Amino acid sequence: MLLGQANSALGATERPGSRFGAWAMSQAAPFMMRQADGRVLVWTWKAEPELIVAMATAQLLTPDVRIARASMPMDYDDTVSFPNRLGVGEKLVVPVPESPSAPPFATYTWDTGTHLVTVTAVCSDRERFGTVIGALDELARSIRIADDLTGGESPDVLRLPPA
Repeated sequence: MLLGQANSALGATERPGSRFGAWAMSQAAPFMMRQADGRVLVWTWKAEPELIVAMATAQLLTPDVRIARASMPMDYDDTVSFPNRLGVGEKLVVPVPESPSAPPFATYTWDTGTHLVTVTAVCSDRERFGTVIGALDELARSIRIADDLTGGESPDVLRLPPA
């Protein structure tokens, strides 16, 4: 599902052998997750797993990452401020992408000074995307770096350790 949505978001058509590619990626996913060492977390909507998928990443802010971030296309410059415990980040919601086959998505980004923390969510249903934005905002507000928690805080807060 994710590979198909990513292809449609980029405007790519399914090519011969892409099913094999999807299978190969599914086999490599456990290895890649071990290599990520906790810097990537993925969620699905519990009641309807195929409706929405969200992924959080923590990436070390190198000069190359800063250049790539500054070079993003202007199409995605419609961000709004989004505060949480990591600071004030950016929220980008694209409910109706230009390509009719592309799924709607939302991205939340925070620059902590040493890391770039990003939450990206992709929805499979354009009509229902607006109904899950509130839950996505709540999820994005719950993201924290493990070092900013003290011992007595709530155990249901997700912890993203720095790289």
